[in-house]
Amino acid sequence: MSASEMNDECRIPAALGHRRATPNRTAGTRDRGCGKAAIGNRARERYRAWAMTEVEDSPEPPVRIVLADDHSVVRTGLRFLLDAEPGFEVVAEAGSAEDAARYVRGHHPDVLILDLNMPGGSGLELIPRLREEAPDTRIVVLTMQRDPAYARQALSAGAVGYVLKDAADGELVLAVRLAASGQTYLNPQLGARLAAQPADARPGDLSERELDIVRLIALGHTNPEIAGQLFLSIRTIEAHRSHIHQKLTLTSRAELVRFALEHRLIELPDSDG
Repeated sequence: MSASEMNDECRIPAALGHRRATPNRTAGTRDRGCGKAAIGNRARERYRAWAMTEVEDSPEPPVRIVLADDHSVVRTGLRFLLDAEPGFEVVAEAGSAEDAARYVRGHHPDVLILDLNMPGGSGLELIPRLREEAPDTRIVVLTMQRDPAYARQALSAGAVGYVLKDAADGELVLAVRLAASGQTYLNPQLGARLAAQPADARPGDLSERELDIVRLIALGHTNPEIAGQLFLSIRTIEAHRSHIHQKLTLTSRAELVRFALEHRLIELPDSDG
């Protein structure tokens, strides 16, 4: 008997408005294809087939991502990584803070992956602005900054993820998935340091002397001028500057100025004054 013939014989009578015929017991055989178990098995099979069709026809929408990093090589590598992940879609790449803001406003992504050191503005300053302009976009910071003070500031500003650039690829993927589902992620080692560090700890793990030098650099003083104000030799100031750059992973005076502003080591002059 074919499958279609069996199905015709095994239709549930109540659904057709008929009474079911009495089985021929005198023949000494059972109606093996029309018992409750057989009907239930076929119903489950039909349901599974329908469910599979529904899943195929209505897939989950992808997690839409905007990448913001000022290095094109980094963006290319990140895009390759994320595009290879099922359920991810990179919709735009930004090389500056302003581009990042513009693409977030235009694309309304689920997740923004944001570097902190961006041309045109600090990533830390951009986070609260984007949280106000695009509250549905979750922000994951991807940075070289290992200082727990940066992580605390980013999370306080509204970021939901903080990942180090030298972490394993899977860490960023996990952070994006958690962010898209409304959860948070913090690099485990950094999280342990953050928990152990008081909220008023010195930024960048710099010494008081190094903080003094950063303030003076940010205010535009030269090495000889700093040496004169702090009663130190020029060579000592140069050594301190080298240590500061290594600790903060910053390479230019402009980045030091931004660091000083972000951590309120200096204040911008009043434009009305």
